[in-house]
Amino acid sequence: MASTLIKGAQIVSMNADEDVFVGDLYVENGLIAEIGTDLEKEAERVIDAKGKVLLPGFIQTHIHLCQTLFRGRADDMELMDWLRKRIWPLEAAHDEESVYYSALLGIGELLASGTTTVLDMETVHHTESAFQAIAQSGIRAISGKVMMDHGDEVPEPLREKTEDSIRASVDLLEKWNGFGGGRIQYAFSPRFVVSCTESLLKQVRDLSAKYHVRVHTHASENRGEIALVEAERGMRNIVYLDHIGLAHSRLILAHCVWLSEEEKEIIRKRGVKVTHCPGSNLKLASGIAEIPDLLNRQIHVGIGADGAPCNNNLDMLQEMRLTALIQKVSHGPTAMDARTVLRMATMGGAEVLGMSREIGSLEVGKKADLLLLDLEDFHTYPSYDTDIYSRIVYSATRGNVDTVMVDGSIVFENRRVTTMDRAVVLKEADKSIARLVKAL
Repeated sequence: MASTLIKGAQIVSMNADEDVFVGDLYVENGLIAEIGTDLEKEAERVIDAKGKVLLPGFIQTHIHLCQTLFRGRADDMELMDWLRKRIWPLEAAHDEESVYYSALLGIGELLASGTTTVLDMETVHHTESAFQAIAQSGIRAISGKVMMDHGDEVPEPLREKTEDSIRASVDLLEKWNGFGGGRIQYAFSPRFVVSCTESLLKQVRDLSAKYHVRVHTHASENRGEIALVEAERGMRNIVYLDHIGLAHSRLILAHCVWLSEEEKEIIRKRGVKVTHCPGSNLKLASGIAEIPDLLNRQIHVGIGADGAPCNNNLDMLQEMRLTALIQKVSHGPTAMDARTVLRMATMGGAEVLGMSREIGSLEVGKKADLLLLDLEDFHTYPSYDTDIYSRIVYSATRGNVDTVMVDGSIVFENRRVTTMDRAVVLKEADKSIARLVKAL
């Protein structure tokens, strides 16, 4: 694997000491091999990064790549109508090719805006196609097929038999978990309690322990969803998950907008992880999660854009800005400072995924997942004596992303994703969504 020397960057390490300094970083065999000043190393490639900012790649802890094709087709709706009337019918219409191009379209956007790792949830069928797109693209991902074996309003093509859902999930896990030298991992992905039987959730609990993999699901996103769970299971979401033994340190919950005091304590005590999706929660009018309170309880919280039809983009720079701003109205201007938010998007995300020893900061021995930002622009100046965290979180945009690397390989440079043909992906994405819409 190629060696790369990055020279003269402002390094924002996100390590335990939060070191920020001008220096060099040397990459060899996919790992960060050396960090310092005036490094003299023989490298196959040297990048002059003078005037640029070098930081860890962004880590998004909740994404739906299978939904990227649905961008702009489910606007201005609340969650349950959004699912029942738009998203589930479109997911039911998916075929192998449409899932593949939906994933590539999403990944292209993610890489071009600095995201190097995602926790992804697919749809019920054709998940193999998404894994193929992930493998081709070079992004680091934890993904899994969605599991849905319950619910009267679930379209028939998405409604599974419990044993079929389990069998398909395990087959995918055994093929893809650890693929690409560990760049791809598997997570069991029951959609949410509303669409899963207790039998399925308990089997997921046991299989997660057997295979030592994560469980990725939605919880307490919307008050209507919570009411459905209470009516059917007799208790609130997190209380129910704890009741069946699924609230454990491998569980990652998307949203958690409406939590009771009891549920917050369950999450804290059990080591459950949370992923915050501010853009999605605002667009679907779901609410604003109490992130400052969760962080104060030492709960691990990451950030995710969710899916393109409820956002309508996958840009972590926008999600960071929203994460900071929406809390200030209720909790004051210092509630979510830029340094805290950037940590959530890097090391915080790595902690949520159980990967903090591998990614999330620029440290010797970690994976070379990183990005260069070029902040030489009108909207990011003046730079004199300005806080770097502020410039990144409050001022930078995806247009400032200069270079992105995953596993030591450059996946974005010169305004181009290097692992896919942009024109082909755009053309095939349009063809795919046209085919799905006609099938409805």
